[in-house]
Amino acid sequence: MMRVSVVGNSGSGKTTLGRALAARLGVPHVELDGIYHQADWQPLPTEEFRALVDAATAAGGWVVDGNYSAVRDLVWARADTVVVLDPPRRTVMRQVILRTLRRVALRVELWNGNREQWRNLFARDPQESVVVWAWRRHSVYRERYLAMAADPMWRHLTFVRIRSRADARRLLDAGNAAAGL
Repeated sequence: MMRVSVVGNSGSGKTTLGRALAARLGVPHVELDGIYHQADWQPLPTEEFRALVDAATAAGGWVVDGNYSAVRDLVWARADTVVVLDPPRRTVMRQVILRTLRRVALRVELWNGNREQWRNLFARDPQESVVVWAWRRHSVYRERYLAMAADPMWRHLTFVRIRSRADARRLLDAGNAAAGL
C-alpha cells in the first residue's frame, strides 16, 4: 500500500484520512480539490487538471483524495489501493455541517483563495451547498464504489471500505506496517 486513492462523499473524511495515511506512509498527499478549484471557484480546464494529476501520481508513492471522474483513470491505473470512506449518513452530515460552520465562521481559506460562504450553508441547490450535496450524494457514492470494487476492470486494486473511526485506525496501523514503522 504505497499508491492510494481515497474516495467517498463530501464530509466523509477523505482529506483528514488521506493526510494521516500519507504521513504514515511517508509519501505526498494530493488533494484533488486543491488542484481543480482555482481562484473564485473556477474549475481548472480538464486537460490541465489531467496533466497536473498525471505529474502528481508519477512518483512511486502518494495518497490522492477526491472523486473526480475526469482523472480517475489516471489515478486508479497507478494506484494499488482504493480506500472507500462510507460512514453512515448521520456521521457524514454531522461532519460536513460542523466543518462548514467552522470554515465559514473562521473564514478558512480552502484552495487558491476560496472560502465557503454563509449563503452556501443555507442554499438548497447542491451545486451551491456542500451540505445538500452530501445529503443527496450519500447513496450514490456508496453504490458507485461498491460496484467498482466488483468490476473486473479494477481487479488490480485492493479496495478497503471504511465505515467507522475504528476502521480508519486499523487502516492507519496497516499504513505503519507498510511503511516499516
